[in-house]
Amino acid sequence: MSRRLVKSTLVTGGMTLLSRISGFVRDMVLARLIGSSLAADAFFVAFRIPNFMRRIFGEGAFSQAFVPVLAEYRARDEYRAMREFVDYVAGVLGLALVIVTVIGIVAAPLLIWVLAPGFAADAAKFDLTVQMLRIMFPYLLFISLVAMAAGVLNTLGRFGVPAFTPVLLNLCLIGAAVLWAPHAAQPVVALAWGVFIAGAVQLLFQFPSLRRLRLLPRPRLGLQHAGVRRVFRLMVPAVFGVSVAQINLLINTILASFLVTGSVSWLYYSDRLMEFPLGVFGVALATVILPNLSQKHQRASHRSFSHTLDWALRWVWLVGTPATVGLIVLAGPMVVTLFNYGAFSVHDAAMTRLSLIAFAVGLLGFLLIKVLATGFYARQDMKTPVRIGVIALFANIGFSLALVFGLAHTGLALATSLAALVNAGLLYRGLRRAGSYTPLSGWPWLLARILLACAAMGALLWWGAGDIGAWLAAPAWERATRLTAWILGGVVVYVVSMYALGVRWRLLALAKADGEQD
Repeated sequence: MSRRLVKSTLVTGGMTLLSRISGFVRDMVLARLIGSSLAADAFFVAFRIPNFMRRIFGEGAFSQAFVPVLAEYRARDEYRAMREFVDYVAGVLGLALVIVTVIGIVAAPLLIWVLAPGFAADAAKFDLTVQMLRIMFPYLLFISLVAMAAGVLNTLGRFGVPAFTPVLLNLCLIGAAVLWAPHAAQPVVALAWGVFIAGAVQLLFQFPSLRRLRLLPRPRLGLQHAGVRRVFRLMVPAVFGVSVAQINLLINTILASFLVTGSVSWLYYSDRLMEFPLGVFGVALATVILPNLSQKHQRASHRSFSHTLDWALRWVWLVGTPATVGLIVLAGPMVVTLFNYGAFSVHDAAMTRLSLIAFAVGLLGFLLIKVLATGFYARQDMKTPVRIGVIALFANIGFSLALVFGLAHTGLALATSLAALVNAGLLYRGLRRAGSYTPLSGWPWLLARILLACAAMGALLWWGAGDIGAWLAAPAWERATRLTAWILGGVVVYVVSMYALGVRWRLLALAKADGEQD
């Protein structure tokens, strides 16, 4: 089981790494084309709205409710019932998405007024945002159905295709920016159409894999189907529980809309950099362990359930801690290397660096949430993460209001990070109190060694980062070469330091609980 989990995590993480690299290329192209201008703020706000809603209808609340129920059908080896369940879920979800999409297109001005009220003071910015939201809103329909397909494939152990799918969004946006935008009257609108096309392409990409498994849905309506009712009953509380981070980002968007032009864009670019380790590792790990934990819960393998969580949490600290140090120390060189071209100015780079450091403070919190929340969802306990999410949401609002006046957009990023740490801490306490997780031995020594290795790595990177002026003066190829060299050097120092401190990676394999079978 350990080998399968590690292999699946590596496959998912590898594909996600490819997605994130193509995402960096995409963001470099966007930064060069639109920078942090009025058009950039409008695009990022419009794009954030369907992305937020996909957390409800897509890979967030829906997937967390859908996968455990689907895993039950698989555990009982009821193929015909599983196929019927997928058909009915596709029909009901598809109808709901069509209704929501139509409402979203019609009510686009109201949505912008509510979610970016500061834009109302600038008619050109407001109208452009509304126009692009109407173009991009059908993306919600496409990507949510993609998330359902991914849930099916992941549950049956096919992780590669779902993990690769986001690459198609990046390729479509790069194509729109390079081939279409230069010839468009409004270049940024071409990007909006690129998002629309990407949604359709990503959905079509799932079909061959589903067909090979004989699980390509034939949508059927039936709200009375027992499985469908269970999914949507579980989904209602999960909507809020898994969307807290996105709600926090929306709150930041609302507040940032009142700040100087560029604030929304600075937060977007820094969030994208912070999302790299979160997406490559955190999301991959949570995606892989959800079906595994769901099956262990169904089999009442309580010790094995706890051991799997412990294994995942150890890897979060092993990977998340050095990633946090790296993001903080190399924030300036990263931003300059990736974005400081064309319309993206030196001032934009400085402002993005500040918010990136603030986001990095909460990286471990974001990673822990991915794993800890999965522990609740696998047990079909959606209510506890909701209660914790409410507390974290109000904490974020309080932090944001306290920090935005003195730190502007950087304060909003820091507030999100602090709220994530609160969320993670409460989720951990909830799992311990419920008896679902009992830490195995060796944690204090492991954490001490991680901190010592990170200190050595951080010292090297601090020396290597040097003066930001040298990075600004260097050509693009030299920036990229230096940044790559220092990142690789940091990884080597961290790994060697951990080895010198007595950590052997084979000892970090998932331990079997008594009586567990592969």
